[in-house]
Amino acid sequence: MISLFTLSAGLLEGGFSASLPDKDVNGTVFLVNRQLEISSEYAPEVRKTNVYGMSQFMRDDAATALEEMFTVAKEDGVNLATVSGYRSYSRQKTIYARKRETAGASVANSLVALPGRSEHQLGLAMDLSQKGSSQLNTRFASTKAGQWIDNNAHQFGFIVRYPEEYEDITGYTYEPWHVRYVGMEHATAMVKAGIPMELYISAYRLSVLDYLIHLVPTEVLP
Repeated sequence: MISLFTLSAGLLEGGFSASLPDKDVNGTVFLVNRQLEISSEYAPEVRKTNVYGMSQFMRDDAATALEEMFTVAKEDGVNLATVSGYRSYSRQKTIYARKRETAGASVANSLVALPGRSEHQLGLAMDLSQKGSSQLNTRFASTKAGQWIDNNAHQFGFIVRYPEEYEDITGYTYEPWHVRYVGMEHATAMVKAGIPMELYISAYRLSVLDYLIHLVPTEVLP
């Protein structure tokens, strides 16, 4: 856990963005959405996960957590499958261009992230389905697998990234199949608060600023 003192010291020495975990592209809570993008040059080190499914590559920390989640789910009688994990900038560019060509710009923009604005490029996101199906649609939420993920993913450090009631904030339509690794501490906090990542990060920033305003002058300055 990052202490508030460490955060405040970083803010004083190097500026606001350098001290916040959502600005660390190699961390677990780097925030990317339709407004915030990843460099086209960014390519994390990923590995193939040892689980059932397709397109299984993720960053090692996320892959390990995913493997643990699949194991426990199976013990609970739920058989999960991967559908789409890490995607490079160029791969996302191809996917977006194909959808734009076949369905038009409006549909493409509503369904597919622009290159550089997809969490899949971080190597921390995975699209899931129940075993035996590779379809990604909202019906997943009503399946045994989808309900298990909604109730248990946070115990392994994952969140359902695009909840139904916060589409205006996340910028994406409801995706019960898309999970994002943020680590157990952050995932648990987001689930308990019942808020999407955007609001969680905003609250996190405000708590750091409040700490600086009320405590740093007496603890750091002479």
